[in-house]
Amino acid sequence: MVFTLEKSQSAANHLVLPGVSWEKFEEIEATFEGIEGVRFIYLDGELEIVMSPSKAHEKAKSTIGLLLEAYMRAKKIRFYTMGSLTLGTKEVTGRKEPDESYNIHIVKDIPDLVIEVIVTSGSINILEIYRRIGVPEVWFYQDSALTVYTLKEGQYLKVDNSQLLPELNLEIFVKYVSHPDQYDAVTEFIDELTCL
Repeated sequence: MVFTLEKSQSAANHLVLPGVSWEKFEEIEATFEGIEGVRFIYLDGELEIVMSPSKAHEKAKSTIGLLLEAYMRAKKIRFYTMGSLTLGTKEVTGRKEPDESYNIHIVKDIPDLVIEVIVTSGSINILEIYRRIGVPEVWFYQDSALTVYTLKEGQYLKVDNSQLLPELNLEIFVKYVSHPDQYDAVTEFIDELTCL
């Protein structure tokens, strides 16, 4: 098996393996079972192994989750956190652990919303994995910007506003994701919500 290191600022923590069967992927995944900080992305025979997400990644992921949950509580929107529940099967030939995921209103097997924080990107089309699974909405946070995709007629469309949370002002939301202090960001965001 030939493998290559993805060229990125964190290449030492990012490994790309082409030509990996689903069975081999499951063997590799089982080998790492119980080891924290290892994440797998698999699509159509290509496997990415990401080790030890960066501090910037973890801070952004946590801040987005805290802000989103504060918003939904303030607006009395029932939600269920699914976290980084592994999504995908052999049938879709793809598997990925989202950074955060949520069901809105009721618990379902597939999350309504998946959030991905991109600090370094690999070669696998993450959106394609979620399309095959049927995730209704995917948010990508990268370089202090939020990009929203909604699933329509089997394809993702880039949209300006969340279809699941249409009243959420994404410009204000992103301002607080980028805030230097996480505690203050959530507190100030809640204060701003009560003023709207």
